[in-house]
Amino acid sequence: MRNLADAIENFIINELLRDSADTLLVQRNELAEKLSCAPSQISYVLGTRFTPERGFIVESRRGSGGFVRIVKVFSEENLLQGHEISAKELLRQFAMRNMITRREEKLLQYMLNILDADENKKKAVLYKAIEQIKDNR
Repeated sequence: MRNLADAIENFIINELLRDSADTLLVQRNELAEKLSCAPSQISYVLGTRFTPERGFIVESRRGSGGFVRIVKVFSEENLLQGHEISAKELLRQFAMRNMITRREEKLLQYMLNILDADENKKKAVLYKAIEQIKDNR
């Protein structure tokens, strides 16, 4: 079998695709136990492979009853083929999943239109803006 990070990533993707759900809610410790690895290895995979650039949003709650929510923000076909998602498509997906309001979508769309940066920088700025919106709700 390939390395552990690949195995963790494949397990999570298969769980997301299994029910055709856009969201997977897991407890890091339970997942680590199931995959016979340390919780820090789960965190590493979530932080490096489940990024907005690859079409995912990861939300984590710590403490007793803590969880990790992984939200898939674009299609299984793109996910399986490893395509990256554009900043505008990522924004559209956030709005479709009611992660942001229509007003927030329009403001962020305007921001993307005037931002003079490459696509990766736009996505980084967009993700930071979304995090700020979620934190202020």
